[in-house]
Amino acid sequence: MRNVSPFARNMAILALLAVVIVVLNQETALATAGTLLRFAFVIAIAAVAYFAWRDFGRREISTWPTRQAALFYVAIGLLVVDVGWFMLSSLTGRDALAFVAVLAVCAYVAIRTWRDQRSLY
Repeated sequence: MRNVSPFARNMAILALLAVVIVVLNQETALATAGTLLRFAFVIAIAAVAYFAWRDFGRREISTWPTRQAALFYVAIGLLVVDVGWFMLSSLTGRDALAFVAVLAVCAYVAIRTWRDQRSLY
């Protein structure tokens, strides 16, 4: 086993796991575990984004005018909903186009508002 490349060894381990899952008829359990991991990943990303906002963004945004702060928060909120929609469903056709369009508009509005407020100082 010492002369076997790590890639071949890892592929053999994955093949063995796949055979065990098929033989024991555990596809449903695997799909459930995948769904739970997907939700956990979304929650982890949300937690990291919240902590970054709490530590850095909140103080700066509180100095902005009310309209610009609201516009920024609405753009970021819609961006979060858009990315969550992408992560929790499979997008094809018009849905994928809508995802990209909303993502682009939200990113533009948020970045433009942030840069305009940064240039005032």
